[in-house]
Amino acid sequence: MFMPRADRLLRLLTAFRRLPQPVTAARLAEETGVSARTLYRDIDSLRLGGALIDGAAGVGYTLTEDPALPPQMFSRLEVEALVLGLAQVRAMGDPAMAEAAEAALAKITATLPERVQRHAVHAVSRSYSFGARAKVPSHTALIRQACWDEEELTLTFTDVRGEVTRRTIRPLAIVYFDSALVCLAWCCLRDGFRRFDLARIRDVARTGSSFRPRRVPLLRDYIAFIRERVPDLT
Repeated sequence: MFMPRADRLLRLLTAFRRLPQPVTAARLAEETGVSARTLYRDIDSLRLGGALIDGAAGVGYTLTEDPALPPQMFSRLEVEALVLGLAQVRAMGDPAMAEAAEAALAKITATLPERVQRHAVHAVSRSYSFGARAKVPSHTALIRQACWDEEELTLTFTDVRGEVTRRTIRPLAIVYFDSALVCLAWCCLRDGFRRFDLARIRDVARTGSSFRPRRVPLLRDYIAFIRERVPDLT
């Protein structure tokens, strides 16, 4: 079945973003429904368009940077997903995250053609919460920055028994639940993975001690650790 070139290139970019890399030409051709010869031409076209794609035939390809998405690459459903997701962030995030979500939506909407802008403004899907959401502690932004910087933190924490303890942790991620915000971390005191309810943290301070570049592998191991205990987790 004939597929317009623009649609093929969009499908190829989507495959690059979704599949584990490096990805073989055979897998990309299968995902995009084209011949190997056409795939190589399409990769060359993406490179000419500004995409940085490392690798070669027989080795596998890695998309290290893709060009800015032109407006027509957002479908109506994709715009709806963006609007819905950013609305959730505005409702659940700390002030800095909520402001970032609002700014991101404004930037995305400004790049859309007028017809698609109307889809964003009048999105069908909406997000409301009638229950009490978790209060976002003031130290959330500091913990988030430490995750990015891969810097250890010291904190005073009240556990579920009401006991106060001092910990040094390696913060890995912040998880937003309906009724709580939780920091996934490696606890240096317990020498293992732990979850810390942000509302139970009394104070937190940066240490200046880096654990770079271990955040990503530690987080991957933590998720695997959780899935072993909760098999149905996806």
